[in-house]
Amino acid sequence: MGHAARLTLPPLRAIARPNQSEAPMRVLDHARIAELPNPYFGKVRDCYDLPATATEPARRILISSDRISAFDRILAAIPFKGQVLTQTARFWFDHTADLCANHVISYPDPNVVIGKRLTILPVEVVVRGYLAGTTSTSILTQYRRGARAMYGHVLPEGLRDNQVLPAAIITPTSKAFDGGHDEPLTAAEIVELGLLTKAQWDEVSAKALALFARGQRMAAERGLILVDTKYEFGTDDSGAILLADEIHTPDSSRYWLASGYEAALRDGSRPPSFDKDVIRSWVAARCDPYVDPIPKIPAEMIAATSQVYISAYEKITGEPFVPDLTGATPLDRIRANLAGYFSA
Repeated sequence: MGHAARLTLPPLRAIARPNQSEAPMRVLDHARIAELPNPYFGKVRDCYDLPATATEPARRILISSDRISAFDRILAAIPFKGQVLTQTARFWFDHTADLCANHVISYPDPNVVIGKRLTILPVEVVVRGYLAGTTSTSILTQYRRGARAMYGHVLPEGLRDNQVLPAAIITPTSKAFDGGHDEPLTAAEIVELGLLTKAQWDEVSAKALALFARGQRMAAERGLILVDTKYEFGTDDSGAILLADEIHTPDSSRYWLASGYEAALRDGSRPPSFDKDVIRSWVAARCDPYVDPIPKIPAEMIAATSQVYISAYEKITGEPFVPDLTGATPLDRIRANLAGYFSA
């Protein structure tokens, strides 16, 4: 599925961990497995490409680590985060397959999905339903700076922070396959630059809005607001467009608790959330995260963030989170479950 951003991971000891004396630690800092072929490492996922065989098409192994990233950087490792992401995406893939086919073939481990090898389309499709966000490309950041025309849309005057938009909009960005920053695009630019054909963009945008509408409806039924999200699409060998990577997870999406939204909107505070804005906001308040060294994140914040991810899974899916504690470590368990794919 295209090219994940290659990067040099920090030494494992440099990734922040909670206090191991307080609870058994089950942190998957990485999933670097020498016996698997064609590796590359993203900010959160460690991936391996399986070549086509006489009986199997080309596939990709995607292993969700517990790393948490923001501002194009790795911030920490959060216990059980990888399992939460994989299983939350599994829930949504199962509940949206009628709207858009996806890459999933199988789940050999709670942190692992094996998917069809796709050619990732070079556009990241971000759908937003609210004037929200903390990053430099978010519509709230730009709106505060006085911009009203952005991503090919013109927003009305007088919107408050975190207010619902008149209608959901797509704010596409370029895919920074080399690990650089994603750049804002308009629909016209996507076609003019030859990133997608008009037919491809029309299909992708229609599917993205349909997926977002389904996500918002199902989230509302569980007392949540799906604020914004990003989708990645790719093409298979036939040219068919499939949904790739993940869908509506706490990493790819922003969720707010509906019960606290109106009060937050009235007093101008940040609505209670289920996403990584907690750590992201803490870091942004202490440095310029795009330039400065990241300060050490307190252990209690990492432990609390782990619980946020677990609570998010349970609230989104309506199912209890059952951590997989088999194996001496998560990496040992994953190695055992993927042993059948090891190179001879």
